[in-house]
Amino acid sequence: FYQVVTTGTSHLSISLKNPFLELIPFASRESFHLLLGSRILVRASPTELGKLVYFIVDNMNRGSRLLESSDQKIELARLNLRAGEKAILSSAFHSASKYLQKGLSLLAIDSWETHYTLTLQLYDAISEALFVTGDFVKLSDLIEEPLRHARCFEDKLNIYNNYVRSLIASGNYEECLDMCISILLQLGEIIPTEVTEDIYANEVAEVKKSLEGKNREDLLCLPTMLDASKLAAMQFLNHALTLSFVFKPILNPIVVFRMVEISIQHGVCNLSAFAFACYGGWLVSFPTYDFDGGYTMGLVANDLMKMLNATEIIPRLYSMVYGFINIWKEPFQACLGKHVEAADVGESTGDMEFSTTNLVLYVNMAIYGCGIDLRNLEKDIQVYMRRAIRCNQIMLIKNMSILYQLTLDLMGFNHNAFSLYHPGMSEETCFADAHQHNHIAICRLICVKRKYVAFWMGSMDTAAKMCKLHKKYCNASSGRLVSIINSSFVDGMIALYFARKHGDDEEEWTALGESTIQTWSRWAECSSWNFVNKLNLLEAEYAFLKKEDGTAIAK
Repeated sequence: FYQVVTTGTSHLSISLKNPFLELIPFASRESFHLLLGSRILVRASPTELGKLVYFIVDNMNRGSRLLESSDQKIELARLNLRAGEKAILSSAFHSASKYLQKGLSLLAIDSWETHYTLTLQLYDAISEALFVTGDFVKLSDLIEEPLRHARCFEDKLNIYNNYVRSLIASGNYEECLDMCISILLQLGEIIPTEVTEDIYANEVAEVKKSLEGKNREDLLCLPTMLDASKLAAMQFLNHALTLSFVFKPILNPIVVFRMVEISIQHGVCNLSAFAFACYGGWLVSFPTYDFDGGYTMGLVANDLMKMLNATEIIPRLYSMVYGFINIWKEPFQACLGKHVEAADVGESTGDMEFSTTNLVLYVNMAIYGCGIDLRNLEKDIQVYMRRAIRCNQIMLIKNMSILYQLTLDLMGFNHNAFSLYHPGMSEETCFADAHQHNHIAICRLICVKRKYVAFWMGSMDTAAKMCKLHKKYCNASSGRLVSIINSSFVDGMIALYFARKHGDDEEEWTALGESTIQTWSRWAECSSWNFVNKLNLLEAEYAFLKKEDGTAIAK
């Protein structure tokens, strides 16, 4: 009645021969499937069970309605957990969700008392599957049960972890950041809700003290982190880091510093690699501009990831190392492909947030830093948009929509890129919503986009307006995207253009132009490939302003 086959998902399965299945009366099929799955389960060795678990569970689930014994239901619930966990490891998250939901449905009302561990494991696993598949409504409905019945705070952490991830993806930043800070407090980490100059200075002093005298080799020789509460704290600090970058930038460096300090004091884990990379991102940022120190921390982060064999951290790590650090020392084009690589790793491991983040970083760098053919990029963006929509990464979809709109505007197409994500949404409504909810990163990206298009289309008054509006959303977090770097060049060009008008604001515009040249001169010392050409253009415009035509032509 059945045959062994090898499936496309690289595991051994069994397929019923359809002609024989059709001979079984419909009313008897449930009992047949239950009997078939049960017989194979009883006869399978441990190795065979690992290979045949999907087939066994699929058949027994079809006949589960006929189970009467609570012990039988519990055994099938355990098998569904095993199948669901195997599906998660195979990146088959939709299938995992179905197995795990079936497992939960087989539990009795009192399972939290009678089978606590199994019940908790099912809820932990399904919360991960629901997050990856983007089913945030079901995840939100589901979490109340384990949070109410968990016997200790530690048993709630996996549920909280996946719920926080869903809130980030949905853009519920304020609620999510408050939750992270509350959880961290229970884990012994006090994060300031308001950051004053004194608090910031003290945090900088503390992290520098913890790193004092430690070179690259010392950091790679740190012991492994074993303290469960510190491991949990690193996880929620990691979430707070993402949240603060887009919602509360002034808090972002503080979170980075804490992750670095915990890693040095209590040992390293996979997220320590990301923490060191983010510290490198802070070092290369204003006002530190320690490009060599930041680059070294990026190397430490990559080496630590390899040493720990923590390949699942690649999406987060590469987003920082190749999106914020190496761009100061290496050609933009050398960093570009790393984001596609990281996106693919994220999709296979379930890190949908940073899989999509790397796609956004790829498009951002391709447009603002690499001069990629827009016709080909426009096709790629449509693919990336569908990937982001599939896993319901709402805020990253908005980021991608802004970049897609930029691509269409530069190509001269009068289309609304936002309609792919949400009918009726436009760039205007997106900006208004982001401003209302204090989504600083979205506001900043739209201002930069509008300024860029206006400048290259010759609409200098609009460009100047966007130049001034952009300053309201300046980035106080760790790191600069290529779009922000390029935006600085555009600011300088706008400033020197209006300075030549010799209006009442000539002094203000001239000062901005001069400070931009100073900044780019410093950057060009790190990477002539990325910065010298634009520096020459700025210097030529400044020479024209000063009526030094010979110098301008030479530039």
